[in-house]
Amino acid sequence: MNTPYYLLHKELLDEGIEKLNQARKQYWPNSIVGYSFKTNSLPWVVSYMKKQGYYAEVVSEDEYHLAEYLGYDQIIYNGPVKGQESFLRACRAGQIVNLDAEREIRWLEEAAVDGKPINVGVRVNFDLESMCPGEASGGEEGGRFGFSYETGAFAEVLERLGKIRGVKVTGIHLHCSSKTRSLNIYKAIAEMACRIRREYQLELSYVDAGGGYFGGLASKPQYADYLREMSEILKREFDPEHTILIVEPGTSLICPPIDYVTSVTDIKQTNRNYFVVTDGSRIHVDPLMAKKSYFYHLECQDETRPTAERQVISGFTCMENDRLFELKGYSALQEGDRIIYEKVGAYTMCLAPLFIGYYPPVYLEDQGKISCIREKWGVKEYTSQSVVEGNE
Repeated sequence: MNTPYYLLHKELLDEGIEKLNQARKQYWPNSIVGYSFKTNSLPWVVSYMKKQGYYAEVVSEDEYHLAEYLGYDQIIYNGPVKGQESFLRACRAGQIVNLDAEREIRWLEEAAVDGKPINVGVRVNFDLESMCPGEASGGEEGGRFGFSYETGAFAEVLERLGKIRGVKVTGIHLHCSSKTRSLNIYKAIAEMACRIRREYQLELSYVDAGGGYFGGLASKPQYADYLREMSEILKREFDPEHTILIVEPGTSLICPPIDYVTSVTDIKQTNRNYFVVTDGSRIHVDPLMAKKSYFYHLECQDETRPTAERQVISGFTCMENDRLFELKGYSALQEGDRIIYEKVGAYTMCLAPLFIGYYPPVYLEDQGKISCIREKWGVKEYTSQSVVEGNE
């Protein structure tokens, strides 16, 4: 197979799914998994998650339409940019809808004239940084999603929703982005859920803990650790028999089983550096150009070659910062050698730009057999929805 390409190892994907399901069974059987579309919405991936009985967790109207198109009838609709038509349709269809914007409340107020019962959840914005200092992604600036518990905005939303005929709050959504993915984050989420339950005397059918879990690393917390810590706290206020716990994994499931395979195409020795040019790119494994290290391994054609003091591994683009990592004291790489990046399934395919090269193919490895689950994009795919001047 010509490089570069992504390779999804189905056995590793199934291993993660099994660990998640076992943790749910042990600590909160009455649970729902919402697979995060935004993390990797490759059609094969999201279709496979549907076969596992998982819900589609979507955060935009486009993602909602994709879930419908692929046959999902169980959808969790999150995010602040829902479309009005899909929002109301999801509410009336009995989907799990978590409010995250002022206009969504207004849509419900305007739609109340039809009198159809609607159950909704509300996303809670709370001060995670004060509960877990130094761990929240927003830091001192705080998170921007949901309705603030501390300012009273959450209480105001409950009051407004209580005045809308046929609308009932049946859930809360407490997803928080963190720098650490530590167990402390999920203890805080569970503590806040219990606090809200006590303070507002809400009869909730579900608590949505969101995602952000580690996955695929033996040295980090496992699904069982997260579920155990949350369940011990949640049981203080919630009956597991009557309250559904929703988890929304993305990275933890789809990051570990996907590799990105690249080849060395050129060597450039300058007066300042020894550059190894590859046909892969940082934009395919690190679209935000923020990572400082990668999981990878090398496949060299000749292990007996001389050692190079320092090699700068670079990508194919014409951006100078398309540099991935340095090899020090390793055999000098040559044209045709391969560099395989591991655990790159999250936020790569969905964020990678179409910069001077179109999307690479994606292959599936299942019991030793390889099949293509996304063809490489070419000019046909790139121009398919565009007007070419002179061809109107």
